[in-house]
Amino acid sequence: MFFEALSTLDSIGSIANMFVFVLYFNHVMRFDQSQSANTFTNYMGSTFLLSVVGGFISDTYLSKLTTCLSFGLLQILALTMITIQAFSKKLHPDDCGKTTCVTGGEALMFYGSLYLLALAAGGVRGSLTPLGGDQFDPKDKKGAKGLATYFNWYVLSTTLGAILGVTVVVWVSMNKGWSWGFLIGTIASSLGFIALALGKPFYVIRPLGTSPITRVAQVIVVAIRNRRLKLPESPEELYEINDKERDLAEEKVSHTNQFRSLDKAAILPDGMNPNPWRVCTVTQVEEVKILTRMLPILASTIIMNTCMSQLQTFSVIQGLYMYPYLGSFKFPTASIPVIPLIFMSLLIPVYEFLVVPFARKITGHPAGITQLQRVGVGLVLSIISMSVAGIIEVKRRDQFFKNPMKPISVFWLSFQYGIFGIADMFTMVGLLEFFYKEAPSGMKSLSTSFAPLSLSFGAFLSTIFVNIVNAITKSASRSKKGWLEGITLNDSKLNLFYWFLAILSCINFANYLFWASWYKYKDNSAIESQMETKALDGSSYTSKVEDTQVR
Repeated sequence: MFFEALSTLDSIGSIANMFVFVLYFNHVMRFDQSQSANTFTNYMGSTFLLSVVGGFISDTYLSKLTTCLSFGLLQILALTMITIQAFSKKLHPDDCGKTTCVTGGEALMFYGSLYLLALAAGGVRGSLTPLGGDQFDPKDKKGAKGLATYFNWYVLSTTLGAILGVTVVVWVSMNKGWSWGFLIGTIASSLGFIALALGKPFYVIRPLGTSPITRVAQVIVVAIRNRRLKLPESPEELYEINDKERDLAEEKVSHTNQFRSLDKAAILPDGMNPNPWRVCTVTQVEEVKILTRMLPILASTIIMNTCMSQLQTFSVIQGLYMYPYLGSFKFPTASIPVIPLIFMSLLIPVYEFLVVPFARKITGHPAGITQLQRVGVGLVLSIISMSVAGIIEVKRRDQFFKNPMKPISVFWLSFQYGIFGIADMFTMVGLLEFFYKEAPSGMKSLSTSFAPLSLSFGAFLSTIFVNIVNAITKSASRSKKGWLEGITLNDSKLNLFYWFLAILSCINFANYLFWASWYKYKDNSAIESQMETKALDGSSYTSKVEDTQVR
């Protein structure tokens, strides 16, 4: 409950900031439009990337709770600084007619608070999610069900907070003043961290392990040093410590036959005393194999997050050219992203209480279906969303040229947003649970931060795609104008760009199927292996689970 409270309260301000920062940079801090967009992109990319820092610290140096609360204090400080600057006109630059007019103390206050907020938000994101996961034991049947439920409710609580941020806080910022909107976010985050701190006596705090980067480096160094040695015929001859001697923070991982070259790091030559930089345990080698197997899964979700970035930008612009009224109520264009959030808030409880129990009876899996299957469903839905987005854009443009005085309703966008909202629900929950469950015990936070890392790469890649598509189509077209270079949206060919992303997503999904079929779960679960084979390879499910082996 404490984790959901923090995620709800914290997302009220953080999500609202995403949709008002560009306008705040432009109207108050006097950045031009391109500089406003670039500053916002740098902020968002930095925030998601820095979640890895929070994950690394909470795995190695501080407990997850201490890390979360420490970065939480920094976040409150950063939000307070931003609120003060928004409130005080003395800290606002004058219009100078340049790309940016922020200099001196104004620049120090602005950039200091902005990047402190990026660091703090990343640290919180990298430690909060695995802290909640630590409260459940995935090896226990009840704990496995609780873990799957936790990630569903965590995403739901974040979604509910985002809905309040996109509607209430955005409205306050635009109508009552920027400082009031930032103040609401500051208060909400403060209450969230207070709620998290109050729950400290009830938390399960996992012991810290060795630095994950050090453990990975040791395997690579020793494997290279032993590259000329011959592997033993039996994996039982590889080096492993007794369970009695094992660190409490380390769980034993069984040997697999993938990446056999890394097994050479577990060869202990005769007469040599065990030394971390001379020989590694089988468990340590398998940890590196797990991380290596995860990387293609992570890479396969970047295209989907690129599509999401396009919906957050071009679809909002589409809304400016559409009929915004619902009866006498004018729907604010800046609040269009609330549509998928509403879909998610309604569908997550339906999925948890209706779909999961039904699927659980059929498959026997605690979460109904495996994590990789959930991600696969999300990727398919993202393809459909991009296809629908292209169709809606064709309908919007055709109506404009037919009768520009009667544009189609902005709620036509709810189709593409709604489908993508469902896709995001499946993919994000699946990824969070996948990275947490499959990660070695000493790398839970670092691994869980891979999910926001995919968001970061997707955001950066979206900018690259726009530039590349414009450059190619500009040189290939007779008009010498790129698909997205029109002065207005009606002069562009946004529908073709959406369909390009749909085709690219189809290719990416085929790539994902290969890696998901190839992936072998860490816990050697026969049930999960059978289910994955059935879903991705089309083979029939058999009850002979004892014959399933991890290769």
